[in-house]
Amino acid sequence: MAQQVYTLLIEVGRSKGDGLPKGATGAGLVCYASGKDEAEAVREAVAILKQAEMAPLDVTGYGTLDERLAEGHEIGDDERDLMARALAENAVIIAQVEPFFEDAKDAAKGNAEDRG
Repeated sequence: MAQQVYTLLIEVGRSKGDGLPKGATGAGLVCYASGKDEAEAVREAVAILKQAEMAPLDVTGYGTLDERLAEGHEIGDDERDLMARALAENAVIIAQVEPFFEDAKDAAKGNAEDRG
């Protein structure tokens, strides 16, 4: 079976050296991961995140480009480019990181510290 790229949403908790902002309780990461099947793509993505000192907690798979298009997802050129790169490099590409905070005050503080 040929390699395909899968869109994954991975929730991570906190761990030392994870690079998340102060006050964050974890994060959601949108990743594009290549694999022969979705299970392999998930294994590869989780392994890469662990190497990066992150603590993966949960993975939600959204399928391949064709599967997402069949479900009516709108997929822009930037997203398609990242998927193509993940396939060409047989890689895991982290496209977006959204830190989670307990409350809005922590979020504002974390964002201010990121800019400072």
